Amino acid sequence: MLVDDHIIVRMGISFAVNNQPDMQVVAQAQDGIEAMEMYRSHQPDLVILDLRMPKQNGIETIALMRREFSGARILVLSNYDAGDEIAAAIQAGARGFVPKDTSLTNLMEAIRRVNEGEEFIPPEIGRRLSGRLASQLSNREIEVLTRLGKGLSNKEIGVALNVTESTIKIHLAHIFAKLDVADRTQAVLKAIKRGIIHME
Repeated sequence: MLVDDHIIVRMGISFAVNNQPDMQVVAQAQDGIEAMEMYRSHQPDLVILDLRMPKQNGIETIALMRREFSGARILVLSNYDAGDEIAAAIQAGARGFVPKDTSLTNLMEAIRRVNEGEEFIPPEIGRRLSGRLASQLSNREIEVLTRLGKGLSNKEIGVALNVTESTIKIHLAHIFAKLDVADRTQAVLKAIKRGIIHME
């Protein structure tokens, strides 16, 4: 599903997508309110969405869509690559971001990867976001994540940080929620990808 208030943009993306052997545009919307109606009707595998739209902006739409449809896969395609906006979009539930001046090859790669459940954030955008996204986590949570990345068990992390194993489990629950992941491996991979922790 394409969500953009500029019909020429939608026409261009629609043409490119429909020329792919494994993709088809099933719905289009020009604002966030229409996007919600279209999603309910068509249940698309993936949504390509602009951030700045009339009536209801992209970030609000992402949050509402993910609240109603927790499995929604959303790729932001926007001219606006200000770190705050992208960070807000990712925090709201978007799985990726590509600027509108991206190459067709890059856009198709982003679509396929987000559809497969991965994140897609260009490295230069990821570097800009890392500080903002890391700031969601407390210093202690980053310490726990770093040791998690080194393969330590909950008990071993507790010993290293001089806290109980149950305290580490609480920290992990907070980390999983903030990073929107289900397990330890996903948490470490996402933290590395976003530059929150670094593996030697």
